[in-house]
Amino acid sequence: MPKRAPIAAHPHSTDDDAPSDAADEVVTAVLTASRLLVAVSARSLASVEDTLTLPQFRMLVVLDSRGPMNISRLGEHLDVIPSTAMRMVDRLVAAGMLQREPSPANRRETLISLTGAGRRVVHEATERRRAEIARIVDAMPPAQRAGLVKALQAFSDAGGEPLAREPHTGAGW
Repeated sequence: MPKRAPIAAHPHSTDDDAPSDAADEVVTAVLTASRLLVAVSARSLASVEDTLTLPQFRMLVVLDSRGPMNISRLGEHLDVIPSTAMRMVDRLVAAGMLQREPSPANRRETLISLTGAGRRVVHEATERRRAEIARIVDAMPPAQRAGLVKALQAFSDAGGEPLAREPHTGAGW
């Protein structure tokens, strides 16, 4: 494997506020891994449903992993403003992936939830992604897998991402 060039310090940083080389190395490794994971995600989604964008799929995954929610809460989970979330919901309702229903707790509130078709897309795309990631993990040296599990769990916890469920119980992003 080729050696990676050291990361140059940010041009506007000083010695006092420059991140450590170790932190830079972690950020670079995570960015590189995220490119791979986005590519795996895009391929898995395209093989199941080629009309969905990754942000739309992310919305389906949030609803699959966290359950029905109102548009404000959904927008918060996706880090988009409610009007953007509403446009995404409108498209996914039209595509038969989402449904709107009155909240049982508050009739003035509408909950957004997955339809059977939306749940199927999430589960099928996740299974394809799981299979491709398994092939990548199998290519890793076995001694490095345990450390990767701990590091990725800590990273996901720090980012507030719920654990992806096992294949027999459902799927996750």
